[in-house]
Amino acid sequence: MTGKTPAEPHRPAKDRRGESGISEEGPYNGGLAVFSYIVGGIIVWTLIGWGLDNLFGTGWIVLAGAFLGAAGGFYLAYTHGLTRQIKNNSDGPASNADSAEKPRQ
Repeated sequence: MTGKTPAEPHRPAKDRRGESGISEEGPYNGGLAVFSYIVGGIIVWTLIGWGLDNLFGTGWIVLAGAFLGAAGGFYLAYTHGLTRQIKNNSDGPASNADSAEKPRQ
């Protein structure tokens, strides 16, 4: 035994999610995630539909698989909170509560 203490377990990098659970890394990463969910769903379910078409000798299941994959991609993006718009307080007029102040007399 060399007297060294065991290494600390790996800790993940700082979580960059805000209080709402949405990533604060910018809209590009959220858009890329939505795109990958939708395109990935379309590709996977189209391939499943193609396989079922070849198995059953039909020609319409591949199209149904593509639509199912797109709907599934939208659903995943929605459930992961990627379709919500983040309101940036530094980019616009004051909130409605501030603009609804009574005029001074």
